Amino acid sequence: MTLTGAPQSHGNPLCPMGPPPKTPIKPRRTGIPGPAGRCRDAAGAADNAMEGGAQQSSLWEPPEQDGGPGERDGGEGLPEVKRSQPLFIHGSSRQPPQEEPRASSLPSIPNPFPELCSPSNSPILSSPALGQGPPREGTSHVVKVFGEDGACRSLEASAGTTARQLCETLVRRTRALHDHSWALVELHQHLALERCLEDHESVVEVQSSWAPGADSRFVFRKNFAKYELFRSTAQSLFPEVMVSSCLEANKSMAHSELIQNFLNSGSCPEVQGFLQLREAGRKVWKRFHFSLRRSGLYYSTKGTSKDPRHLQYFADLTESNIYYVTQGKKLYGTPTEFGFCIKPHKVRSGVKGLKLLCSEDEQSRSCWMAAFRLFKYGMQLYRNYQQAQARLSQPPWIGPTPLRSVSDNALVAMDFSGCTGRVIENPNEVLTAALEEAQAWRKKTTHRYSLPAACHSSPLSAAIHRTQPWFHGRISREDTQQLMGRQGLVDGVFLVRESQRNPKGFVLSLCHLQRIKHYLILPSEEEGRLYFTMDDGQTRFADLIQLVEFHQINRGILPCKLRHYCTCVAL
Repeated sequence: MTLTGAPQSHGNPLCPMGPPPKTPIKPRRTGIPGPAGRCRDAAGAADNAMEGGAQQSSLWEPPEQDGGPGERDGGEGLPEVKRSQPLFIHGSSRQPPQEEPRASSLPSIPNPFPELCSPSNSPILSSPALGQGPPREGTSHVVKVFGEDGACRSLEASAGTTARQLCETLVRRTRALHDHSWALVELHQHLALERCLEDHESVVEVQSSWAPGADSRFVFRKNFAKYELFRSTAQSLFPEVMVSSCLEANKSMAHSELIQNFLNSGSCPEVQGFLQLREAGRKVWKRFHFSLRRSGLYYSTKGTSKDPRHLQYFADLTESNIYYVTQGKKLYGTPTEFGFCIKPHKVRSGVKGLKLLCSEDEQSRSCWMAAFRLFKYGMQLYRNYQQAQARLSQPPWIGPTPLRSVSDNALVAMDFSGCTGRVIENPNEVLTAALEEAQAWRKKTTHRYSLPAACHSSPLSAAIHRTQPWFHGRISREDTQQLMGRQGLVDGVFLVRESQRNPKGFVLSLCHLQRIKHYLILPSEEEGRLYFTMDDGQTRFADLIQLVEFHQINRGILPCKLRHYCTCVAL
């Protein structure tokens, strides 16, 4: 018996299931013979009718209801349906075209199982929890997106809605700073796997690949490492030791020039290195030498040998997705914390079929992940980056005034002491000029804040930093490292928090060379004035906002300037 989507009718000539007529009749239609074939023809006609008109990708956000969007999911049992609550739309409202009338000689045979041929009456076919099969064009789907605080927002999207379109809708709704670092993350909590969706990926298609009842969700958050491989520091993602075979084949080219040529052409360099591999069905990890070539991913069964006899084909990356492993030691017993996973499309749930790998450090894992993205998407990834850059030149969405953010490439040290300005090229002279600027800043601060002492210790001036998006209050060091790790270990990513050891102090957490460093900020008083310093009073700031703004332009005692602040938005 074949389950079809033909319209319900007790006298339906398309799905005869009763006994055959006594007089043999020659069928007028072609296709698969028998009742099952005719039912499939009817279902195909209905699908063609639904896919007849091309529709643009659209997003619809349901009105908010009292209590927040997250309250509908927290209760037990079936939720109460309200008028403002979005409902799952099972298909298009257009009716399929009527079939041509049959010859009068063909008797009308009633359908004994009409509920199996009608998706509108069948609870099996109309359940929104199924999620199997590719989404149909023209139909609407409910997509739930979670924030980092656990809040949920439901959106209705068409089958062609991309991850970038969904992120732009959420950016407008939350009035966040519009940039290309916002991302939609696919999270499988029961497997401790997560990955960032590419801008061109269909959100509904990804959601339809989830297993029924699986603890999977979309999370809206920042990802500063999303397009870091196309920036000027891209060669740091591909160390020379991991692309040595490419350097040997192109001896006349420098390392940075070679990597840039690969990125401009949308191709992936040949990457090689040692990885820990978990054997299938066992909890044993073994160390193998892997190579990513144009034909796929291989590992050598004999040391670092590249002999074809010793190379074993490992995975088809074009038919798989690459995920970060967030709790590798707890769930999979990974040797280090830098695990990742190759998950084939055919694997829907469970650990069986997952290809678990583990690198020695974060730099090695970042190199492999960047290479896998280039291998799978190629030039499409570079086009996504170009489109993101073009969107930045457009007027931003209306929202709060963002922090000043200046690109490193647009800053040069200048000397305006003479009649005309000049560019300072000597690094030592640049450092001296920065220190002189800091000294002048302190003098201006002293003059600006030369008010009675009672005004300097006011609660308002001491708590003004709490309104800034980079201030995260009293969070622990472990939570800080997890938050910054989720949003991308890129040079210049930072946040400010309260110190747990010093009740009056603060901590500036900064990422540099994929490592997170913490700098203590201590308050000090001099002549009744309150200052903040990180270098025992040599450089003092009136408040934390001034401290952050200064280090966004000047490196000071830090290893790099402050570029991206970690932030969490409420959905």
